Parts: sequence; C-alpha cells; structure tokens
Amino acid sequence: MEASDRSALVSEDGKNSKSVQCGRCGSTVLSAGAAQFAERQLFLPSMQKKTSLGGAGHKGDGDGDLLTDHWLVEDMYTFENVGFTKDVGNIKYLICADCEIGPIGWHCLEDKKSFYVALDRVKHV
Repeated sequence: MEASDRSALVSEDGKNSKSVQCGRCGSTVLSAGAAQFAERQLFLPSMQKKTSLGGAGHKGDGDGDLLTDHWLVEDMYTFENVGFTKDVGNIKYLICADCEIGPIGWHCLEDKKSFYVALDRVKHV
C-alpha cells in the first residue's frame, strides 16, 4: 500500500481513522480508533469460505499473499465481529463472523496479544 493511501486510513496517533468492514458483506470488524497500524510480513492464504481454510496441508500450498500492512489488535474482545478458523499449526486465521469469508487476518497461538487484520483484505468506511 502506498504511503499516501495509508495516510487516509491511519490517524496521527497510528490508529485506524475509519471503521474496518468485511469487504464481502460489509459487517463491521473494528470500530474507528480500535487498532494500531503495524508493518509485519505475514502470509495469508487466498480468500475463501471457512470450510476450506482449516484443511491439512493448506499452510504451505503457496496459494495466497505475503502482506505487510495490518491493523494490530491486542485484545480479541476489541473486535466488533470476527471469527477464527481451526488451528493450522500454531496459527488461527481471522474471518468475518457473519459471512465466514477469509482470511482477513492472522493470529499466532503463542502470542496471546497479537491479532493482525490485513488492510488489503478489508474495506474502510
């Protein structure tokens, strides 16, 4: 994401200036000001329904994106609406709880305070 595009989404204190919504159904995932902008390279599988995400061997199949721009949430109760896939190794992928499309983000089970939502996988309103 270009820095100029990012400035419209990130407030001066580094938080999301707009609400974060599911790109498919429009359900609110995060309220404005709820998450911190973070740059971290994470691999997310291609977008699909939840039933396809938790399959064995999916993690290493290479079908997905290496994304860098994320909203970082430290407490899962900060989310307005989010679901989780079954464990894929030590990762749970974040999905929309309403339409179950995802992954929109990533959570490592070893780090209880880091939930990442990829800016490219959601819309901002």
